[in-house]
Amino acid sequence: MREAILGVHDLENPAGAWWTAERRYRHPVMIRVLLSRRWVVLTLVFFAIIPAMVLLGRWQYHRYEATNRQNTATNAAMQAPPVAMDTVSHPGGSVPAAQTYRSVTATGHYDPAHEFVVRQRTAADGETVGYYVITPLVTDRGDLVLVNRGWIASGADATTYPTVPPAPSGELTVTGRLRPDETFRREIGDLPDRMFMRINSGDQTVRLKQPVVAGYLELVSTDPTPPAADQAEPVPGPNVTATGDDAVVGKGVHLPYAIQWWLFAALIPTGWIVLLRRDIRDAREKQAAAEAAADER
Repeated sequence: MREAILGVHDLENPAGAWWTAERRYRHPVMIRVLLSRRWVVLTLVFFAIIPAMVLLGRWQYHRYEATNRQNTATNAAMQAPPVAMDTVSHPGGSVPAAQTYRSVTATGHYDPAHEFVVRQRTAADGETVGYYVITPLVTDRGDLVLVNRGWIASGADATTYPTVPPAPSGELTVTGRLRPDETFRREIGDLPDRMFMRINSGDQTVRLKQPVVAGYLELVSTDPTPPAADQAEPVPGPNVTATGDDAVVGKGVHLPYAIQWWLFAALIPTGWIVLLRRDIRDAREKQAAAEAAADER
């Protein structure tokens, strides 16, 4: 009888008999736990999540790389010497991606009669909502350059045209950052006169019926310098060294997010093992208690 239970090898090796019997005792419990409905579902869910987290990590890492490339290009554009705006952008065209934030100049005179404001823009503090003041500059060639002269506070209400600092008169040269046309917002048809939702040379070409150079100039300086009272609050340039969410251009938080997703993916098997061992232990304790109760009978 003993031979039938433990096997010939166990009789020949009494020291290993207990281990063999214990192994036979353990494995059915583990298999029973793993094949339970709860653990079949948990296992499928746990190991289905792993590839999803790996893919999310890769997506964040690719965004990190793309932002770094943008950051490098922005740095290069900002460090390049200023050029005339009409040498890198033209009416009816588009601003080359490599020239975004390039320091450009334009010479001519302002056309305050066709000045307009752009709604829902924040001040340098990132919180106060107001307007951008956009004044067309008529170049010596007759083209119009949209100049973002800066930020001003809102008026009495959203339908009242705000008080705008007067544009300097006479011939002048403006220097600023070249920005592409805004396309991320749609215009609203019933806005008050000279109020817009975006800065877009195509929109203004239709409105003014004149050739408008693609993109716009984000004003940094004017020669000759106008009185301080006649200037809007300058628009801050991109912070290419920042790493937080407030950076206009920066590394952002994509890399930490990627690492976080990959860590989660690596921890899932550990959590699976810990939970499995706990359930196996509980199952063994229940089985031992049941066997003890049966022996007492």
